[in-house]
This record gives sequence, structure tokens and C-alpha cells, in this order.
Amino acid sequence: MSETAAAGDLHERVETWLVAQMPIIRSHGGTSAVRKADPDDGEVVVELGGACSGCGISPRTAQRIKTDLATEFDEVDDVVVRFTDGDGGGWGGDQAESFMGVDRNEGGRGGRGEGSPNSDAHF
Repeated sequence: MSETAAAGDLHERVETWLVAQMPIIRSHGGTSAVRKADPDDGEVVVELGGACSGCGISPRTAQRIKTDLATEFDEVDDVVVRFTDGDGGGWGGDQAESFMGVDRNEGGRGGRGEGSPNSDAHF
């Protein structure tokens, strides 16, 4: 367990971990938000949006988040990763910014990340 996993409330610790461990989400135009982190039932819900919606490697990113969170945090038993629609409409206007002051961890180059590894137009 890292220092991040040891101090503060679970929601803040998971948010801090997500930003630190998954910078590729932001660098590729994706967004991330921790929607739930309940130490009592062990459930964490992470929502990915922006370029993550429709991205060909999103399933791998989601699986890594699920595996790593369960390994990193002793109180986490179940991790759900959801994807918002491509226009970011799933965030909701009343959703607070992340505690780090970054607008829902948005960043990167924008776009929807369309294309596939087998496509000639990939990158």
C-alpha cells in the first residue's frame, strides 16, 4: 500500500491515486471522476469520459483501473468503471470539481479518440 492509499478519506485517496497513476487519460483528452468510494461496502465507481468514450483502448484502461484499485486499497472490494456519452453530457452540471481543483480532471488534445490499431488512419 502506498502513502496515497493510507491517508485521508477514501474518495480523496482514490481521486489522488487516479490522477497520479493514470496521467494518460488526461494527456489523451479523456476525463475521469470518482463518483463513489464507500469504505463500508468497498465499492468504488469511476467514470471516464471525453476521448475515453469510444476509444479502442478504453476497455484496457478500465480493467487496469479495476485491478490496480483493488490491489492498492485494502478497503476496496468492487470497482465499477463507467463511460459517459461522447459529448460529456453525463457529468451533470451540479457535479463538483475534483478536490484537486482540476475541472473534473479534464485535459489533453480533445476529440473522441476514434480509430483503431488496425486502421490506416490511426494517429
